[in-house]
Amino acid sequence: MNHALILPILLPLITGAGQLLFYQAPFALQRLLGFASTFWLVLLGIWCLQIAGSGEHVLYHAGDWPAPFGIVLVLDRLSAIMLALTAVLGFCCLLYASSGSDKRGAHFHALFQFQLAGLNGAFLTGDLFNLFVFFEILLIASYALLLHGGGRARSRAGLHYVIINLAGSALFLIALGTLYGLTGTLNMADLALRVADAPPGDAPLLAAASLVLLVVFGIKAAILPLLFWLPRAYSAASAPVAALFAIMTKVGIYAILRVFLLVFALGETPVSETAWGWLWPLALLTLALGGVGVLGSNSLRTLTAYLVILSVGTLLATISFATEASLGAALFYLIHSTGMTAVFFLLADLLGQQREEGYDRFSATGPIGHRWLLGSLFFIAAIAMVGLPPFSGFVSKAWILQASAQEPQGFWLWGVLLAAALLTLIALSRTGSSWFWRPGEMASPYPLERGPLTLVSFMVGLNGLLAVFGEPVMGYLELTAEQLLNPQAYITAVLPEATAAGQEISP
Repeated sequence: MNHALILPILLPLITGAGQLLFYQAPFALQRLLGFASTFWLVLLGIWCLQIAGSGEHVLYHAGDWPAPFGIVLVLDRLSAIMLALTAVLGFCCLLYASSGSDKRGAHFHALFQFQLAGLNGAFLTGDLFNLFVFFEILLIASYALLLHGGGRARSRAGLHYVIINLAGSALFLIALGTLYGLTGTLNMADLALRVADAPPGDAPLLAAASLVLLVVFGIKAAILPLLFWLPRAYSAASAPVAALFAIMTKVGIYAILRVFLLVFALGETPVSETAWGWLWPLALLTLALGGVGVLGSNSLRTLTAYLVILSVGTLLATISFATEASLGAALFYLIHSTGMTAVFFLLADLLGQQREEGYDRFSATGPIGHRWLLGSLFFIAAIAMVGLPPFSGFVSKAWILQASAQEPQGFWLWGVLLAAALLTLIALSRTGSSWFWRPGEMASPYPLERGPLTLVSFMVGLNGLLAVFGEPVMGYLELTAEQLLNPQAYITAVLPEATAAGQEISP
């Protein structure tokens, strides 16, 4: 059973390599291979949720080399949630791309598979160096996917995206070199023990390395002041690519959770306290900037990109409390926000195709095709995105506010979060009014493809189902938060010999 743990990485890698080698094969075959691979990833994601639900850590030792000497993959509840979310989102984005946008550039399906392999590897890896490797795999694939279809805007946005992420990769290597020089290991479980037992003289360098890692993960997550590349890059990408990118910022958040609640969390004075102190004010500022950016956006794609930033600020502010209630609420909001921002990227494309001018820009308010159908879909999606009942956005925000009410600084999050929600409501209401209320129907509307429309409607429906089944989902997420705050169990699973020998693990 443990050998199946490598399939979420191996399956898309083999599929992508095959699509590159046989790129001259019929395009229908390329699509079929991509669908088959991604569908199997969905099934694997469901299997991972079931296996991790027992609370045990499932391990895969590459080459049967024991940790910390060999490469180890670790499945727990958090990684299972991220694998399942990535698989479902990837499958929906691939279905949408197959309506025609996948033909606008070369090797789309191979790059898509490599992107999924990098994402899954980042969620499963048990050591920091392989986290860096999988970061590079997903980033290289994302560079090419961002440029898919060509155009000056994409080239300009792609250049900024590449430069900022190359700088982040360089900083990542510096942090890894510092940690390896101080501890002699990069396995996260082993590193946690050695950081906790490090001599006092190494504390400043360890704190510096943790801050550098916070910068690196902050670039991936798009936290202030490292977020200004995101609106241009996400709004320039094609719709299915931008929708898939909705999970990219969550990789940075996952890395923050994994590293700072495991590697730097042990000892009498955890190293993570230094970085954690910066997380709260930066998260609030990110949340505030996201709300202002939503109100000042000039197109629906740009507005959605700022919604991604707003979700990042909300997540990190909630995570910074580091309690079971706050972490569970943050994970629920992570699932909701990832799905709904992906919906809005796809919806922006659907609406843009039904406008004679301006695509998704707010400055153009002329007639729109299929106004009543698209307007109704936009209205439901907007309600879900803002966080009004009965959708999962309301459930997640109510849970966040309840968790933050127990914290001394919680009133700050209440004020900023509610203000950002109000700005989002104003921005989406203004958009819907100008597009669907004022103009009349186009005399000859463009054909509306049923496949993409049905898919977007299905994704909005999934958001409703998340609210309907909110109680069991909350139960799973609360157990996930409990597991995250118990790094001893992770370390014992990965290094049973070290803990059996009596090496101390102090929280």
